[in-house]
Amino acid sequence: MNENDLRIIKTKRALHEALLALLKNQTLESISVSVLCREAGVNRGTFYLHYNDVGALFDEHLNNLLKDLEESYYEPYRHVSELNHSMLDPGTIRIFHHVKKYQPFYEIVFDKRSSISYYYSLFEKIKALIIESTGLSGQSNSFIVAYQVNAIMGLLIQWNEEGFSQTPEHMSEQLSYIFKTMYQAPAH
Repeated sequence: MNENDLRIIKTKRALHEALLALLKNQTLESISVSVLCREAGVNRGTFYLHYNDVGALFDEHLNNLLKDLEESYYEPYRHVSELNHSMLDPGTIRIFHHVKKYQPFYEIVFDKRSSISYYYSLFEKIKALIIESTGLSGQSNSFIVAYQVNAIMGLLIQWNEEGFSQTPEHMSEQLSYIFKTMYQAPAH
């Protein structure tokens, strides 16, 4: 099967969009293949050509999202030899662009009625990225890492609560401002 075939791309996109639409009102476990296929306008045979079950479709969506999150997270590191948070260029921050690209999923993640497992999948990915990029690991740094992960998650939750009304560029500027204030040398 050619994954670059436009029919396959269109079918998978329809299935992913249908899954997200259904997840707004149902748990993953309660979504049947029949209902998903009806929502996507795809027949069951086509679904089973690509996936074993609804969980496999969700896993593919989550894996694509987490891969894009990782690429977005590392974007500022591609522009400098060493990342200095107090000098971070807002134009290199891509995490908010990533969230905007996957906004329907993030609306589900931050919906208070959703399964907390979605939130923790995201939390664990950001935690792993911070540990990998900073070298902060071990018991002595666990609270620092937890603080940083929750700071990012807090910004994303607030942005969601405001209906993603601010642009990704504005959010990047806000994060850059926060970093500059946090890492600013104290006045003597």
